[in-house]
Amino acid sequence: MAKLYFNYSTMNAGKSTLLLQAAHNYEERGMQVYRMIASFDDRAGAGKIGSRIGFAREADTFSPNDDLFARIAGVLTERDLACIFVDEAQFLTPDQVWQLARVADDLGVPVMAYGLRVDFRGELFPGSATLLALADSLREVRTICHCGRKATMVVRQDGEGNVLTEGAQVQIGGNETYVSLCRKHWRAAVGA
Repeated sequence: MAKLYFNYSTMNAGKSTLLLQAAHNYEERGMQVYRMIASFDDRAGAGKIGSRIGFAREADTFSPNDDLFARIAGVLTERDLACIFVDEAQFLTPDQVWQLARVADDLGVPVMAYGLRVDFRGELFPGSATLLALADSLREVRTICHCGRKATMVVRQDGEGNVLTEGAQVQIGGNETYVSLCRKHWRAAVGA
């Protein structure tokens, strides 16, 4: 039985690197995969999933209005797929997460989604909230705070290093503006 997987963490934990490695493992064995990334995330180039350590692969892009079930069903009429990989899964809409669950349930293809759990304000992304509710398997990709404890939160900083507590939930790029922290140091940083 195919499953929907959600691999989540904070910024700079290596989620994209893990996705690319897992996809490579399938391809190395002669299996075909389908990679997807949010259309507005072009940090590695348009239609590419890239990691901070320099690996990158081509991927199809998705936008909020796309029906991912219909798209993947269409791809399956042209070729067999062993697995679907979705990077930046926090940008999925709740409906799209349900569509990916249907891919696993009705089309029998496993879906591995990788993304952030919470934003810099400590709030769940809508896509992540739905993945946490629906995924058959949850895996936390761990990274560490400067104190050595597990980082579960992230702060956004301005150009002078000041911690921001307001602003748009989505800001593409700017890895240098985000710092992963444990909850204790996140609370101290945002004044909570």
